Amino acid sequence: MEVQGKVNMMLQLQSGQGKNGLWKKQEFILETEGQVPRKICFSLWGEKVDQFPLATGEIITVFFDVESREYNGKWYTDAKAWKITKGEGKGTSPAGPKPASDIPASDDFSAADDLPF
Repeated sequence: MEVQGKVNMMLQLQSGQGKNGLWKKQEFILETEGQVPRKICFSLWGEKVDQFPLATGEIITVFFDVESREYNGKWYTDAKAWKITKGEGKGTSPAGPKPASDIPASDDFSAADDLPF
């Protein structure tokens, strides 16, 4: 999944020692745009923390996975970012209607172009 918005807040970097070695996690709050802006807490884990440095106020697109886990009868959901692109756009232009110059005029069709149904 992906969502675009502005980095609203950077939370404190967390790190520790686990059974698989050292770990680190950076959480940040993204505020979406629109009629009803939403705030979403995302997390970056491990080398992704250094790979995608962020600053408050940046416009970014976050590519993420959502995962839920059960612990002691309660469910916890995490939105884990795996890629971040910076800037207003995602690098592609949205598909829109074709310009009128690309659409053939009705007299450009021949009888051979007619469909049998």
